[in-house]
Amino acid sequence: MARPDKVAAVAELTEDFKSATATYLTEYRGLTVTSMKELRRSLGADTKYSVVKNTLTKIAAKGAGVEIADDLLVGPSALAFIKGDPIDAARNLKNFQKENPLLILKGGIYEGRFITTAEIMQLADLESREVLLAKLAGAMKGSLAKAARTFDALRIKLEAVSEPIADNAKSGVPAQVEATEAVVETSEVTEEVVAEVAVEATEVSEPISNIAESEVPAEAVNSEDVAVTPATETPAE
Repeated sequence: MARPDKVAAVAELTEDFKSATATYLTEYRGLTVTSMKELRRSLGADTKYSVVKNTLTKIAAKGAGVEIADDLLVGPSALAFIKGDPIDAARNLKNFQKENPLLILKGGIYEGRFITTAEIMQLADLESREVLLAKLAGAMKGSLAKAARTFDALRIKLEAVSEPIADNAKSGVPAQVEATEAVVETSEVTEEVVAEVAVEATEVSEPISNIAESEVPAEAVNSEDVAVTPATETPAE
């Protein structure tokens, strides 16, 4: 490969390393052209599956700040630069490998660090981002429904407590009215008693007044008698 072509290839690989969410290193020895096309199709449009030269790949990885062991860059190598979900890509590679054992997964770059083949298989066993988001949404919906039921139960309890209080408040109003009426009746009875006492006092005072008036003439008669007696005795002397 001419030097300008090598420089351009390294620059392209470097950019692929930097822009990819994950990179999986494979060995495709023994795979047919048809199998390679099927592999690219299974990985989806968001994944760039490229046959690379090991020397240029090592230079590009170093330029992108990625460490790949030298013993992995041997034999016919191909890199899967993932632009979509790394979990889905790992699952697609695993499924393809089951039907095409000639495909070998050597390792990969995930979240800026090198991961082994076993770790790629672990990623493949995880649920996809869409499934996780759907479960998260379902869990949040369930939590909101549970909170709504809790608030509704609390409201019912508060209403159950407030009804007896309201009934007691309503029943207390007639009691107050009855108490007021009792006070009025008591005052009326008191006024009647006072009136009767006043009448009796008047009836008692009238005889006393009559007796007092009858005693005055009697005293006047006696005084006249006393005064008349000396006047008749004086001419006799």
